[in-house]
Amino acid sequence: MIYNTIKDVAANQGISIYRIEKDLEFPNGLISKWNKSTPSASNLAKVAKYLGVTTEKLLGDG
Repeated sequence: MIYNTIKDVAANQGISIYRIEKDLEFPNGLISKWNKSTPSASNLAKVAKYLGVTTEKLLGDG
């Protein structure tokens, strides 16, 4: 669910998951793993800040 939300928000901004991972210096494929696992709070916060949204939005609460 978190992965799909990130993917949708990023797509609306014309940003790829690969670009997010590269710009935030995450290992390739890390965000896609969030489809089956929960990201750390710090990594989720980094992605939210990068996309200009709240962590609550990425968690589906906002």
